Amino acid sequence: MYEIKTDLRLEDIYTPEMLESMKKVEANRKSNAELEPRRMTAEEKDQLLATYHPDYKKSEFTQLKMGPNKGGDVPLELAALLQGKSRINPSEINLDRIDYDTDVLVIGGGGAGSSAAIEAHKAGAKVMIVTKLRIGDANTMMAEGGIQAADKPNDSPAQHYLDAFGGGHFAAKPELLKKLVCEAPEAIQWLNDLGVEFDKAPDGTMITTHGGGTSRKRMHAAKDYSGAEIMRTLRDEVFNREIPVVDFTAAIELILDDKGCACGAVLLNMETNEIRIAKAKTVIIATGGAGRLHYQGFPTSNHYGATADGLVLAYRAGAKLLYQDTLQYHPTGAAFPEQIFGALVTEKVRSLGAKLINKNGEAFMHPLETRDVSAASIIRECSDRGNGIKTGSGLGVWLDTPMIEVKNGEGTIEKRIPAMLRMFGKYGIDIRKQPILVYPTLHYQNGGIDINEDCMSGVKNLFVAGEAVGGIHGRNRLMGNSLLDIIVFGRDAGKSAAATAAGVTVGKMSLDHVKRFEDERKACGITDDTLSPKLLPSYTHGNPRFEAK
Repeated sequence: MYEIKTDLRLEDIYTPEMLESMKKVEANRKSNAELEPRRMTAEEKDQLLATYHPDYKKSEFTQLKMGPNKGGDVPLELAALLQGKSRINPSEINLDRIDYDTDVLVIGGGGAGSSAAIEAHKAGAKVMIVTKLRIGDANTMMAEGGIQAADKPNDSPAQHYLDAFGGGHFAAKPELLKKLVCEAPEAIQWLNDLGVEFDKAPDGTMITTHGGGTSRKRMHAAKDYSGAEIMRTLRDEVFNREIPVVDFTAAIELILDDKGCACGAVLLNMETNEIRIAKAKTVIIATGGAGRLHYQGFPTSNHYGATADGLVLAYRAGAKLLYQDTLQYHPTGAAFPEQIFGALVTEKVRSLGAKLINKNGEAFMHPLETRDVSAASIIRECSDRGNGIKTGSGLGVWLDTPMIEVKNGEGTIEKRIPAMLRMFGKYGIDIRKQPILVYPTLHYQNGGIDINEDCMSGVKNLFVAGEAVGGIHGRNRLMGNSLLDIIVFGRDAGKSAAATAAGVTVGKMSLDHVKRFEDERKACGITDDTLSPKLLPSYTHGNPRFEAK
């Protein structure tokens, strides 16, 4: 049973404007439950995105002056880091003093890094994970709604491919997307065999639901704790295999050998500020996303360490990025109360039947449009149309959660989305009875490091998996495909890195690429001394556009 804080009246929680609007939502709930707003045409979607989606706001982007993507557009915050100043002076680093020596070095302790480490270890390689927080402190743990896989009789990987390819604006790398959808059923089975407690019917059949942009019910979930359940299982497997994990230690530069191959990393102990050197035959970047850069001042659903470290390290070493100008703003971040501003309200809430409603009680869009279209629709409703509800932090629209039980019966919310019930219940809001206020929140890094089918970047022996990869989803990701890609590409990166390591003899280790990068910075007239990678955000000044720590 999930307790709702009951010592608060609705008048204590909501403003008079909110309460007045809520009455309209309640009055129209039955008709809105029966109403199915039409889907937009392709032309309408294109116009909507171009006008309202943050990715199209030219003033918030700049062209890179240097590096493999010179001339390409990137968000201002990311450009400062990609072209930033290294945290080390290469001449002061002693590469002859090796602190860790391994076959496969995995940078990042989330779902992708853990999956990679498990498979590399299974293949017989000596593996080590290094992570700047703790293993499991990752966006994987924050994911709620589920993981896609076409493993039902009425579905197929081909249909999954079409949904994802169209949802990503036909920009995904075909070979990567094919790998994602074709290996999805095996990924689900692998997780199930490891012990993930997926939602199942009494006969053992996995329960699946729709997600935005999907034409079939292929979303597998563990209530709305899907990511946490997957991460729990992967973490246990890492520990059971006794794979070494170095916590609270960040990679601050990659090390290349005299042949230009990745062969380790310079590490920073986050507690003591001591420098450590890790030597490896192959390296896997699995550092996750970038939400804590707070692009354009947006709140974020991301964990504390999501600061694009992997992109910075790989770029400095010479790896090319792909679609680095595209981000995903999840349409339903919590807009109220302020204590959970930006927290993710899983898309599963809408797949169960809740609809987005404006301040006049009107359903203004189809509930399962793709995330970019949904986010842009909400921004338009709140800005040009003036149909948003004022919150302490800005504007929002209603997500009519009581509609779930109108359509599916009493008890559905507690059974299927208990995390949402608990999160809002702590503030006296019972989502079974009251709708919730939402607004887009910075959620996912669509772009990242360009890789081939073997998960190798443009730098030899440097592999990448998870959210740090660009190209898998194109320019927009469908719900459930991120938990899928960390498993598929994490496993494949681990296998590839282990197989490659078996034939590698590391040459003379060097940081010459860091020196060359600094020389190029000076030649381009870049005088900004922003240190990168950022490592952790700082909220000292109370401004989301914070300075590097």
